[in-house]
Amino acid sequence: MSAPIDTTTSLLATLASLADCQRADGYACITARREHGASSVEIPQPQFAILLQGRKQVRTAQQSLEFAPGDLFLITRRCRIDVVNIPDPHSGLYLSAIVPMCAEALTAARALWNEPLPEAGDALARLPLAEHGATLLQWRQALEHGQYTEARLALASLAVAFCRRGHGSLLVPPEPTLGERIRDLIAAQPERDWQSRDFEAQLGLSGATLRRRLASEQSSVRELITDARLAHAMGLLYTTRLPLKTVAARVGYRSLGSFSKRFVERYGLEPAAIGNS
Repeated sequence: MSAPIDTTTSLLATLASLADCQRADGYACITARREHGASSVEIPQPQFAILLQGRKQVRTAQQSLEFAPGDLFLITRRCRIDVVNIPDPHSGLYLSAIVPMCAEALTAARALWNEPLPEAGDALARLPLAEHGATLLQWRQALEHGQYTEARLALASLAVAFCRRGHGSLLVPPEPTLGERIRDLIAAQPERDWQSRDFEAQLGLSGATLRRRLASEQSSVRELITDARLAHAMGLLYTTRLPLKTVAARVGYRSLGSFSKRFVERYGLEPAAIGNS
């Protein structure tokens, strides 16, 4: 049975207050003022999105889903998606809150789970927001009061609830590939002038071994640097109203033209198309 409309509306109104914060600890509010789509967007870890305004269309090779306010969008494992974000026709705004399932919350959920794991489930899922409303409100209240331990406990509770719905891959610790490890290093300092020797030193690998292992993953250091920088740029474009030139500089590009060209090549989308700058 679906939740009453007034219950969902009240929950959305409460959670919409997340947008008043400046990228608070534990989540990010994603905004867009123009309809746009992006291809092969890297999602680096399990997360869920609370759709607050507008609509969202998501596709992988295996799945195609649409979301509207009142839906919770769950991503259970690292993956790439094609996405279209569509602003609300009345407010002219697309708005969602993206909540990463942090390592601490998932570790706690794994420790609490004391029975056989459920099926891994799909990488993407659409769930009723109101079904998890009480726990989401506990998480929101904990964040509001700076109680981050309680906020992580609420996320662990959500992880257990999602697994009860058949999304057991949340409880399986992923083994990152070499490329993913390198990409995560770059993501922490996208503006740095990364060189192959930096990764060789941090990962304890020779240059030849690094190149050979990345080649087996059909990747390269140069591709990973570009990919991680542009992914960070996309996050800035969604969560700030910084000028495009500033975004480019923050992810290691001296030339706005070069940044825009690489962004279009990577996502099939002009960085200005999001409409927040």
